Amino acid sequence: MGQRVGVFGGAFDPPHQAHVALAQAACSQLKLDALHILPTGNAWHKDRGLTASEHRLAMCHLAFDALPGVVVNPLELSRAGPTYTVQTLHELQAKHPENQWFLLIGADQARDFKRWRAWSEILRLATLVVADRNPEAGQWHNPELAQALHLHMPVLPISATDIRDRLRQKLPVTPLVPQAVLRYIEQHDLYAHHP
Repeated sequence: MGQRVGVFGGAFDPPHQAHVALAQAACSQLKLDALHILPTGNAWHKDRGLTASEHRLAMCHLAFDALPGVVVNPLELSRAGPTYTVQTLHELQAKHPENQWFLLIGADQARDFKRWRAWSEILRLATLVVADRNPEAGQWHNPELAQALHLHMPVLPISATDIRDRLRQKLPVTPLVPQAVLRYIEQHDLYAHHP
């Protein structure tokens, strides 16, 4: 029998408490056997440079390693060139074709989903799961995603962009990121001069 395995990718620049809450919600609500956290390699859709991959990988370990069943997977970081979700799902499925895969995305990503490379192939490879952090902000509507599952999430208005801005302005971010991640950021002087 295959396992129910979640896939949660992102820049994680830095990983924050909303990411952790999403991982916990996915594991419990979807009854996952495992959840892969995949820090993005070369993100084709980001218009700014990402923090070095070794830092983002280390911060992901600090944020997620204590969660049962959650595995930080460096698969996308080892790939040269642009990173596409469809490639990642193909690689994971090739190793474990018996598993049932669940791709976790945010509501903002769901709105733009038809711009993703081979989006219809993604829907064939995995069940799409939309985490709506703020349903009050207006529902996305995409008929192709009618079969998507929805995670019930607490409203956590946290974004990595805001965290980077606060760190650059020397403002506190204590409740927004896990303590171990904050210590790492301070230790390596990340984001102090970050765009």
